[in-house]
Amino acid sequence: MTTRYAVVLAAGQGTRMKSRLYKVLHPVCGKPMVQHVVDQITRVNADKIVTVIGHGAEDVKSTLGQKIDYVLQEEQLGTGHAVMQAEEQLGRLEGTTIVVCGDTPLITSETMEALIKHHEDENAKVTLLTAHAQDPAGYGRVLRNEDGTVSKVVEHKDANDEERLVNEINTGTYCFDNKTLFKALKRVNNNNVQGEYYLPDVIEIVKNDSETVAAYRTPSFEETIGVNDRVALSEVERIMKARINANHMKNGVTIIDPMQTYIGADVQIGQDTVIKPGTLLTGTSVIGEDCVIGPNTEVIDSTIGNHTSIRQSIVSESDVGNQSVIGPFAHIRPHSQLGNEIKVGNFVEVKKSKMGDGSKASHLSYIGDAEIGKDVNLGCGSITVNYDGKNKHLTKVEDGAFIGCNSNLVAPVTVGKNAYVAAGSTITDNVPGEALSIARARQTNKENYISQIQEKQNNHGRKE
Repeated sequence: MTTRYAVVLAAGQGTRMKSRLYKVLHPVCGKPMVQHVVDQITRVNADKIVTVIGHGAEDVKSTLGQKIDYVLQEEQLGTGHAVMQAEEQLGRLEGTTIVVCGDTPLITSETMEALIKHHEDENAKVTLLTAHAQDPAGYGRVLRNEDGTVSKVVEHKDANDEERLVNEINTGTYCFDNKTLFKALKRVNNNNVQGEYYLPDVIEIVKNDSETVAAYRTPSFEETIGVNDRVALSEVERIMKARINANHMKNGVTIIDPMQTYIGADVQIGQDTVIKPGTLLTGTSVIGEDCVIGPNTEVIDSTIGNHTSIRQSIVSESDVGNQSVIGPFAHIRPHSQLGNEIKVGNFVEVKKSKMGDGSKASHLSYIGDAEIGKDVNLGCGSITVNYDGKNKHLTKVEDGAFIGCNSNLVAPVTVGKNAYVAAGSTITDNVPGEALSIARARQTNKENYISQIQEKQNNHGRKE
């Protein structure tokens, strides 16, 4: 197989986005659009990926990481000029180079693979990726000879009336024989209105050298959409969301209402899980099998075990085990680890805490900076008092303990194994295992108190 290389064009400013965020870093289904492009290129086994950066260069490098190479285009002088910046890394190498724009997040590895295969099968020096557009206005048109070979590519503004009737458009993605590409780029000039060096000019140069110029038409125009403004960003978000949801459904996930379900590009979901409306699954979340998620639930960068139910709740950067029930209206905050057969009920908040298998906090509780053992019951209104105004402190509740309703556990404190804390207690000292701890004022009943008060009030009234 021919050695493969890739150049990702990601140097443009994207002024039409009207944003402080650099264009190719705008997220589509939770992932920067340039990351979508690089991820797909990686799947076609490119031996070297070179990303051309300019505006927001450091942010792009930080996003994509160190597994790819970068070149800086200090001045944006056109697409041909951008690719030329990669000459030092690629110019002397033999192989096939694919050039893709960083603002085309919908393009797939399958389309790239088909383009490369067509390029190599045709023994071409240049192969264009083309598509059929219902409304081709603004796109360069691909004109073909009677035998189907490419005659030329003409930009919309330069096309005559007859040429503008052509619906096959140049998508801006290309395959090149690598050495031919960099030799031809040296012959590209900037004798045009914009004073820029255009990559499509290579096509005419190669054609004039009597080399083969081919075109592969993708059946999916949607894949070729470039994002230049917020309207296009919204459109590719809609298409990507539908694509992601469809893939999960094909893999055995039930999505009750795909229009009201948002699943990030990197989320994994097991078979026979049901996703109910109003659910957002984002980041690198992994959902197990036979789960029920939603309605109106958000899971962010979290791992959820099998046979677990989460409804009307938020789980963020945490782990939830198997056969657990979360919600309704629970909030699992970052760095929490909940075991198997856990119950976290309505209006319970868990933060940076561990809960062992079989433990329960069914309602109206706060569990923060705590280690809760197995089979612990936290009664309604249980609070771990973890903050002294300056530092956070740890609460430990060991296996089998029972915490009565409206109890405050003032950290640092430990409740021992199988201990009981009486309802309404404020615990400031450790509770030994098997003990009953009562930390509240002793109840006093004053007999006939109400009648005595009423008699005093009546006597006072008669004196007046």
